[in-house]
Amino acid sequence: MAYIVSVGKTVPEVELKQEVTVDFAKEIFKDSFKDLDRLLTVFKNGEIETRQFPKDVQWYKQTHTFGDKNDLYIEKAVEYGTQAVMKCLTNNKLLKHEVLCEEIDAIFFISSTGISTPSIDAKMMNLLPFKSTTKRIPIWGLGCAGGASGMARAYEYCKAFKKAKVLVVSVELCSLTFQHDDTSKSNLIGTSIFADGVACTLIVGEEVDVASLSNMPCVPQIVDTRSNLMEDSEDVMGWDIRDNGLYVVFSRNIPSIIKTWLKPQVHQFLQEHQLMLKQIRHFVAHPGGKKVLDAYKEGLGFTDEHLEISKEILTKHGNMSSVTVMYVLEKYLERSIGQVNEYGLIGALGPGFSSEMLLIKWKEAC
Repeated sequence: MAYIVSVGKTVPEVELKQEVTVDFAKEIFKDSFKDLDRLLTVFKNGEIETRQFPKDVQWYKQTHTFGDKNDLYIEKAVEYGTQAVMKCLTNNKLLKHEVLCEEIDAIFFISSTGISTPSIDAKMMNLLPFKSTTKRIPIWGLGCAGGASGMARAYEYCKAFKKAKVLVVSVELCSLTFQHDDTSKSNLIGTSIFADGVACTLIVGEEVDVASLSNMPCVPQIVDTRSNLMEDSEDVMGWDIRDNGLYVVFSRNIPSIIKTWLKPQVHQFLQEHQLMLKQIRHFVAHPGGKKVLDAYKEGLGFTDEHLEISKEILTKHGNMSSVTVMYVLEKYLERSIGQVNEYGLIGALGPGFSSEMLLIKWKEAC
């Protein structure tokens, strides 16, 4: 088993109201769509109010080379990533005392919105006092599923090394992938929902003294994980990589896929643990977008209460790809929502098309 004991996040410094991004889209796409005013309703219908970015709107109105954007990605990924790590390790709402960088045995670094070799985790290790033997596991290309997948892989690491303390650092700067010459509806929709964020989660093995570490009355224990890949679905979500960088691929069929394909995957996963959906009290869901939340309700039977925090994060921060599920998780932990012996699911969907799920059960922190 493994335990989730802390989360920290970094919120980029520039906050834009959705009304501002509507004006931005009008200016950028004014010659691209005949029915632009009708299409722009997606900004309002998505029920996102604010999003955060590393640059102001004037920067995004200018064109930038892929190299320039990627340089900025590296700069901000390192800056925001180190901040998120320290916030996670010093989160006094969740921890009784600071966890030192020297105590960390492995770092899983998750991203899909920029490229760096050496990877960002190595650059962070040169700024923070991690031990030189800390294992680095960078994972690229999982998109929105990456945060859940990273936590799942950290759980598996902790199963093998039961005294381990592991960080999962997720960095997504989706706005830096914006393409001025992309006149597709996918780009317009992406412009309406995607945002930037960074988060870090601390997961520890079952032989770590959680009682002396956690400030929570009970902590979520990861019981099991499940990855599912949908055959022949590479065109549902992802990047089209061209000379100018990353161009978004975003299918309108995602909500219907959730309603039909995801439900049997969830049922099978739970049945392996003699559980039914009605026993899942908490759904720590990557929100994706309003239609995705609606699909979770229709396809899986979850209620507004199950999805309240996911909707709150979407409203305040937008879709930050892999990072979003960790923002949701942080709220769950800091509000002490889970009670002893209650079950929950952490879930996210991503390119492939794929799903990542973690079954969790709250345990007393003693």
